[in-house]
Amino acid sequence: MPSAFEIKGLRIVYSSKQGPVHALEGVSLQAEDGEFISVLGPSGCGKSTLMKALAGLLPPRRGSIRVYGEAVSGPTPGVGIVFQNAVLMNWRTVLDNIMLQVEVRRLDRRAHLVRARDLIRLVGIEGFEHHYPFQLSGGMQQRVSICRALIHDPPLLLMDEPFGALDALTREMMNLELQRIWLDRRKTVLFITHSISEAVFLADRVVVLSRRPGQVRAVARVGLPRPRDLATMESPEFVKIVGELRRELQAHGPLE
Repeated sequence: MPSAFEIKGLRIVYSSKQGPVHALEGVSLQAEDGEFISVLGPSGCGKSTLMKALAGLLPPRRGSIRVYGEAVSGPTPGVGIVFQNAVLMNWRTVLDNIMLQVEVRRLDRRAHLVRARDLIRLVGIEGFEHHYPFQLSGGMQQRVSICRALIHDPPLLLMDEPFGALDALTREMMNLELQRIWLDRRKTVLFITHSISEAVFLADRVVVLSRRPGQVRAVARVGLPRPRDLATMESPEFVKIVGELRRELQAHGPLE
């Protein structure tokens, strides 16, 4: 089986009102099927740009991207995306927000309705199918967003700081929930975050990007056993990995 994704020598420059923005330079990264990769780096270093390029939403100036062996030259159908904000439609119920992907992609509604209800059970929001976004907490809204990203069964899940807007306790709970979902479905995940501890807790490998233009400065393998719980964060090995990554990041500028 080919790699889940393979990025080689990626260079991205995009236009802005202030002129060209040199976002990424020479980025090479590969993920195996079912691997969970976290990406850390200073603000503005190109983390979100990397995710958009992998999704086929930003064309590279140089380099190549392959997802499961197929060259990416436009929006990639085999990808699910979860953003920092849940981006739910206020006038649609939980179930209807999840099914939006099915409508847009013109998939079989009956078959995917069964899948939607299965995902609702998986993420723990059963009983809220007919609630509206304003009736849900931030954490519950993100669970809906995760369901929507998974409804078409993509092999690759891209997550751009999905828990960044949540309070600390809810964020910890969502980390546990995401790990549980990942262990159940074994999707390949690229997870962008500003939190070093979150990156280490969730990932098989943590990638550190430099200041813009973003370049891969370090890749740390996390060998902690799974499933991980909150006590894992107090273990000497976890603290050691977090410390090493913090020093690497400080060498290239703070996260914020």
